[in-house]
Amino acid sequence: MKIIRTVVELREEVRTWRREGRTVGVVPTMGALHEGHLSLVRRALAETDRVIVTLFVNPKQFNDASDLAAYPRTEERDAEKLKPLGAHVLYAPGAAEVYPSGFQTKVSVSGVSEGLCGAGRAGHLDGVATVVSKLFLQAGADKAFFGEKDFQQLHVVRRMARDLDIPIEVIGCPTVRDADGLALSSRNQRLSPAARAHAAAIPVVLHEAARQLAAGAGIAETLGAATERLKSIPEARFEYLELRHEDDLSPVSTVARPARLLAAVWLGDVRLIDNVPVAAP
Repeated sequence: MKIIRTVVELREEVRTWRREGRTVGVVPTMGALHEGHLSLVRRALAETDRVIVTLFVNPKQFNDASDLAAYPRTEERDAEKLKPLGAHVLYAPGAAEVYPSGFQTKVSVSGVSEGLCGAGRAGHLDGVATVVSKLFLQAGADKAFFGEKDFQQLHVVRRMARDLDIPIEVIGCPTVRDADGLALSSRNQRLSPAARAHAAAIPVVLHEAARQLAAGAGIAETLGAATERLKSIPEARFEYLELRHEDDLSPVSTVARPARLLAAVWLGDVRLIDNVPVAAP
């Protein structure tokens, strides 16, 4: 596995693959890799001939300087996790390579970015759209692989690529969960042992509410009861619980087509998000 740090070198590598007739996949990450990330890499390796894993802690998607400072940076360990899988390139540029002096451009996606994390983290999804558009253009890949845990982000990336005519297929992959059901996240390692134990209640609440909604229970009543359960988690600070249509993230008034139940909850200074599918009754 090559470690590449410049756009010039990355594009030259991809040009070589193209001359050989290879297809290319890209897995954008911010590092601190866990099994969720590795599942994306395996999917990419199964569907494309050559795979680039990007590692860049993007300052533009953090609206809190302390959160950016606390984000884990573990490039050496990440590389060791990737090598046995057979990933071909780890693209780990520095900030000046991604945002050179004088950089002034912002990519902003309306519609699907509204509400949910778009409401609670000002500028976050603009930062995601900006960096991912750059990574797509730098890598020139055929397919990109993202986890469904960040479901709103997945919609933003798809809409951005479609609207800007970037010729790449954005593939959403199922959320990977720990044994107790908690969605895997790089932020989980920042939870105290007690908070980690309490966090396991989040998916329990979401799955139970999803089952009730799929069985025809009232939306307002079900979300109200689930909200109270999330608020009652020890040490938790509730941010949102919403039901949105799965295909376009529009609000749901009646579960007549597939939907997603999405939540954000703080445990201490760690913000956790999760979502589960809701089938139409």
